[in-house]
Amino acid sequence: MLKCSNGLYYVGHTDDLDRRLDQHMTKVPELNSYVSQHLPFELVFVECTGTRAEAFEAERRIKKWSRKKKEALIEQNWEKLSFWSKKRF
Repeated sequence: MLKCSNGLYYVGHTDDLDRRLDQHMTKVPELNSYVSQHLPFELVFVECTGTRAEAFEAERRIKKWSRKKKEALIEQNWEKLSFWSKKRF
């Protein structure tokens, strides 16, 4: 998970983290990634998974989370993560 210069979090998955970070830092027109348009960014969370399918599923799941829930994950604060996982009305 990356925190972009605009304060928003970007969630993605990759087989090669260093290569992907380099791609985000490069303003190559054909890549034209969201992150490259909001430089600089900070790597704030990494999770290793067993398979590419697991990584993709984790990405899809985390992308739907609220900002507070993502920040609890970044902090590895399981109490907060549990709290923000409950529906709030």
